[in-house]
Formats: sequence, C-alpha cells, structure tokens
Amino acid sequence: MTPAELPIDAVLADLLSALEHAPAIVLEAPPGAGKTTRVPPALANAPWLSRGQVVVAEPRRLAARLSARRVAAERGERVGESIGYSVRFEDVSSTATRVRYVTEGVLLRRLFVDAQLREVAAVVLDEFHERQLATDLVLSLVRRLQKTTRPDLKLVVMSATLEAQAVADYLDGCPRVRSEGRLYPVTIEHLPKPDERPLEKQVASAVRRVVMDEPSGDILVFLPGGGEIARSREALAPLAEQANLLVLPLYGDLPLDDQVRALEPAERRKVVLSTNVAETSVTIEGVTTVIDGGTFRVAEHSAWTGLPRLRVAPISRASATQRAGRAGRTRAGRVLRLYTKGDYESRREHDVPEIRRADLSETWLLLHGLDLGHPDALRWLDPPEPESVGAANSLLTALGALDPSGRISETGRRMLEFPLHPRLSRLVVEGMRRGVAGLACIGAALLAERDILLEARSRSQRGPGDRAAGPSDLLERAELFLEARAGRFNAGRLRALGLDARSVQAVDRASRQLARLARANLDHATDELGLDEALGLCVLFAFPDRVARRRRRGERELVLANGSVARLSELSVVHDAQLVVAIDVEEHRSGTRSSNVVRLASAIEAEWLLEACPGALNEIDELIFNPDTQRVERHTRMSLGSVVIDEARSAAKPSPEAARILARAALAGGLSERLAAGAELAARVEFLAEAMPDLALPSLTEATQVTLLERAAEGCTTLAELAGLDLAGAYWNELDAAQRRALIEQAPERLQLPGGRSLSVHYERGKPPWIASRLQDFFGMQSTPRIARGRVPLTVHLLAPNQRAVQVTSDLESFW
Repeated sequence: MTPAELPIDAVLADLLSALEHAPAIVLEAPPGAGKTTRVPPALANAPWLSRGQVVVAEPRRLAARLSARRVAAERGERVGESIGYSVRFEDVSSTATRVRYVTEGVLLRRLFVDAQLREVAAVVLDEFHERQLATDLVLSLVRRLQKTTRPDLKLVVMSATLEAQAVADYLDGCPRVRSEGRLYPVTIEHLPKPDERPLEKQVASAVRRVVMDEPSGDILVFLPGGGEIARSREALAPLAEQANLLVLPLYGDLPLDDQVRALEPAERRKVVLSTNVAETSVTIEGVTTVIDGGTFRVAEHSAWTGLPRLRVAPISRASATQRAGRAGRTRAGRVLRLYTKGDYESRREHDVPEIRRADLSETWLLLHGLDLGHPDALRWLDPPEPESVGAANSLLTALGALDPSGRISETGRRMLEFPLHPRLSRLVVEGMRRGVAGLACIGAALLAERDILLEARSRSQRGPGDRAAGPSDLLERAELFLEARAGRFNAGRLRALGLDARSVQAVDRASRQLARLARANLDHATDELGLDEALGLCVLFAFPDRVARRRRRGERELVLANGSVARLSELSVVHDAQLVVAIDVEEHRSGTRSSNVVRLASAIEAEWLLEACPGALNEIDELIFNPDTQRVERHTRMSLGSVVIDEARSAAKPSPEAARILARAALAGGLSERLAAGAELAARVEFLAEAMPDLALPSLTEATQVTLLERAAEGCTTLAELAGLDLAGAYWNELDAAQRRALIEQAPERLQLPGGRSLSVHYERGKPPWIASRLQDFFGMQSTPRIARGRVPLTVHLLAPNQRAVQVTSDLESFW
C-alpha cells in the first residue's frame, strides 16, 4: 500500500544529516507522528550507513510485531523479508532483513552472544520515556561500544515525552531533532470530585456519556490490566448491544490477529479497552475520544523481602499526555480523565525508571557474563540503587550463578543460554543435570507464561476441598499440559481439562524453544513425570530462598525463609506437606494492609536442603531456659533463615553455662518469691553501706547478686533445685565477721517496742527501712525508733484494726 504522509517525514532529512556526522541523536516526536515506522527504514536507506541491520528496540512484543507488519505492508512485502521482528520465542526474519524490530530483551541477548553487534549498523531505542530496565541497559552498553570498539555504530533515541536534554547530555551533547507533529485540538475534562464507584462502572458511565454526546468516532479506554478489561467489557455489554458498539480488548498477551483487529478500522463504532500498550508505538485508527482511568499495573521488586509484587499505581503526567495525544490524530479530540484536576497536578512529571524499582538479577547475570558485573563498570543514565544490586548478586549467588568470589560460574554461563529469568534458567539447567530436561523446560515455560489453569472454573466446579492432593502445583499443571498436548490441543479437550487455550499455545511454543536450546526431547517428558522428586529438586534449586514451613499442621499459613508470612492459596494441591517452596507469591493490598498469597507451591523434603543450599543452613546447639518445664534444656535446631527444618530439646547436664542461664531465669522472675530472703539481705547491706560509709561494706550490686546466684546454682539445672538452696546464706558469706556484726547491730532484722512487741524491720532497695504495727502498740513512744547508730529514723506505718495504714510517718513526736 502507498504510505500516507506523516508529520515525521518533514524532519527525516534533518535527522539523517545530523546523524551522518554524529554518533547519536535524540528525536522528540508526539504520539502518532510516525517515528516508529518511518525513521528505521529511512536509516536503512541512508547511503552513508554501512550495510548492517537497523535494530529497533521496543519496550513490548506487541509494538515490535505490529510495527514490523505495518512497515512491511507499506513496502508491499511480507513480514520477514526486508522488514522483520524478533521477540522471545518467536523470530520472523531472514538473511534479507535490513530492519528488525525487537524487544529490548532480545537485543540484550544478542549483545551477550555478539558483544560487538558486528552485523548491526544502527540501534534505535523507541519510546525511551518508558525507561524500562532493559532500555537503560541497552543505552549504557551501546554507548560503551561507541566509546570503545564500534565508533561507527549509530544510535537514535526516540520518544514523545522525554527529558531530552538529560539524555542528550548523557550522550556527550549529541544533536536533538524535534517533530511538532500535526495534532488537532484536544479537549481535556477532569472529574469535579473523586468517583468512589468500581472502575468498570465509571468506564461504563463515561462511554455512555461519549456515545450520547458524539455521534461517531472510536473510543480508546486505558485500564490497568486484563482483569479490569474483562470487568469493563462485561459492564459495557448492555450499552454495546443498544448502541451497536464493537468492544475489543487490547493487551500484550492477546494473539496477534486479535491485536490487529483492535487496531484496524471496523465497520462498527469501536470501543478499545487497552492497557498502557496503546500509549506508545502503536496507533489505533479512528480514535477521537480517550477515556483515561489514570492508573497502570507496575511490577516492583522488594529488596527487603526478595519478593516481586504487582500493584496498581497512578500514571505520571507524561503518561497522561501520551494517552491524551491518541485522541487528536484525525480530528478534534476529547479526553475524559477519571480523576480530578488536583489529582493530575499532584502526580509525578515522569515515571520512576524501572532500574530504581525492579529486580536486577537478570540484568546483573548478563553483566557478569560480559565481565561488567561491577556497578561502576558502566556509566548509567540513572544508576541503580546499591541495595538492589546487592539483592541481585545475593540471589545469583544462592542460585549458583556466581562463585564465592563473585565471578560468574559455569552454572551461570549455562543459565545465560536461556532467555529466562535466572530462577527459571536455573530450573532448566538443573533439569538437564538430573536427566529431566524435557520436564524442566515445560516447567519453566509454565512459569514464564500466563497460568494455563482457568481459575474461574477451578473455583466454581472444583472448589478448594475438591482439588486432589499432590506434591506440586507446577507438576499438576505439567501433567495437564501434557495431557492436552497428547490430545493435540483439541478445543473440547482443553475445556474439559479447564485450560486456557491461548496460554497453553504460548507454553507449547516456549517449551519447544527452550527444548531446542537445552537439546532436550519433549517427547520424553511423559516418561520423566514419574520423577516428580527430580522436578521438586529442580524447583528447590531455582527458588532456594523461597523455602517455607507451615505454622501448624493442617493449616495454610506459611513462614518463609526471609521471615515474611504468607497464606497458601485455597486452589493449591499441596495439602499436607510441612516444607514447601513458594514458587509464585503475590502481594495483596487492602488499604494500608498487605498480605502475601502463595499461588503455586511445591513440596520438598528436609534432606534435599543439604544438597540444594548447604551454605544457607544454620545449625544451632544452645542451652535455654524453658519456662514451661522450669529447667535448663539443650536445644538443637537446623534452620534456613526463619524456617526451622528440624529441632529437638532434652534436659541439660549441669555446667557453668547451665548455672548462668538458671540464675538469670531466677532473677527474671522465676524464683522471685524464693529469692526474697536474699534480696532483703542485699537491701540491708546496701542501706547500711550508704548510711554508714565508714564501715566499708561491700556493695551487693545487681551484678554481684547475679555472680553469687550463679555460684549457688552450680550443679543445678532446675528452679526447684535452686529454690532448695540457702541463697541468703550465700550473700551472708560474702561479709567478714566485723561487717556481719555491724549489720546485726546497726541494721537489725527485728525491733522490740516498749510494750514488748517484736516487729520485723523491712529493707527494700530505693526505700527507707520501715516497720508496721497497730496504732496502740506505739503508745508510750515519744520519738521515732532509729537505727544505724541513730542516724536513720525508721518509717512507721500505723495500722488500724483492719491492718490498713492510717498514718505513715518518720516523726512520731510531731504525730503525737
């Protein structure tokens, strides 16, 4: 087809002229200007560019596929001739391909295989403003190549909403080219106040309003994810029937034909429900109205817990601008934002770069493979957080990808052969080592793609109580997948098994690609199913930090090795195992509260840990005081982080350590009443030492009391044994004869009143000594009794007949 003129065409000559004399250029162009489809072919046709490929890195598979299709169609070709694309597990290209659209991950894999990019003449980074982790890494690696061995390599950084000057400065002040585009006026409307209704109801109301106000023009609705799209589609069904609307979803995991259907013109008025894939790179013809939900689903990684999490977050103002730009391409447009103007103005200007929030383990494994694993080995546009780099290296070490010195191991190099997260590549490598490569490839594919199990069917027809118990949720899915494959993925068979057809096809494609890389035969995977222990060990090697233990037998609450708590999903088939690997953990948030749910688990045996993670196991052999048995016990425990693998308790033998522990337990309250006599003697000594410093009495401090009690506890292991000892006598023996005599005379234990009544003198630390008796017992006493050679008056508690004090005084004379 003849390509229509696009706004970007006006600046192509300037861009090519600038790039001919500079290694890099920054291109700014609004949505729909045509930069994705026009710049790469123009580069390939530039006479001064070497005959290598022009590689266009896209942030999403959808953009790579559709952009290649569009450019090939404009050239009257089929995809795979001069214009091709490569995404994970799919390559549509040939030796004739000059322009190749790829995902950034595919380009990184190419850099690992060919660090010089020998057959590449130019790299184009499209939609750079999204700041994917892979985008930043490609930028750093290409810049390093230009500075070292490939000064001829050209680089174009493109975006619609970009902090262009910062990128240009990073690229040594490279030229900037700007296309103003050709947008029609766009009216933007915000909510007058927040709408508390569910999002799908807000969407239905907004679409109804547009249909009533505007007689024509397609509508593009931005939503966070597939769940919100499905609910909104259901909410729109009555209006769609009434107004003859064609409601279509658009997200990355849709089959290519369904994606194209959402993008191309239709006979009926369209309502496209899209994730943020429609913000960039792809243009939906005929859209005149955008309804912006204002949120997106963002993947984050917690360096503290080690767990990934998906959360719905507000988009930035730059993303809101991107979305709004989709409304004014063919005529005056309209944008309905489902949030207030104040909400918009309070948002970030740009999204946080993924390098500041994502799991860096896959990136850092690649860098270690390129001998660039040190954080300072590359110059970054935005450097990663040191904590995130540390967490990535810790995980790679736990996976065996790095040796103790921090260099990449042979296992790590094998892992780099697979386009997977390091956990999944470790699963495949371990499967190859154990002779279950085919099954491991299927397991990795099942975890890499969307879940094949239709959870809605599982909940409604099976229910948690009806799911057959099994050793592993992953093994259950592998068995179902292989059963579906044996039936040639027949649609009726898939429905009977409760499997999603698209997900099963994606797993089949991915597993076959992995099997080719692993040189494994998937036809043997059925035979390997009997080796469920081998698969369980492979899972453990891939998730050594996700070991968990049930808190109580028969319950679903788990304690993970990192100390966090999670609940095993009701849909899990792992009913009874005490030790499991938490393969897939989701964080659920409700207001300020969050909880972890383990969707997929696999049972393991304690002895497996000795092989899989011996360096992470902690063995503890200690003496502790057991308040229940009131004795010192020997406690042996083997643990992996916060998960106790095995423990035992037995009665301790007498030892100095047991005596110390017993003494401290007694002082902490275990023998508080039985220690009263010793404590009172200590208080007497302390009182007299302060009242009569000339006596040079020893200070029975708390530390001295501990020492004396420990000495008395030698040979004991129970409080009952300690209570039978003369603890007061132990204190008494610390005094010499003169000090004992002074204590008896000047700090007496008892005092006789004139009427003949004998009273106990009470000594307490921090209080003056005191006596207590009935009021009439003190008749005839004109002055307060004194001790310590008359230096200290006793505090007198005068008691009523009910033994309650009616007066407390240290001056009886004034009282009378």
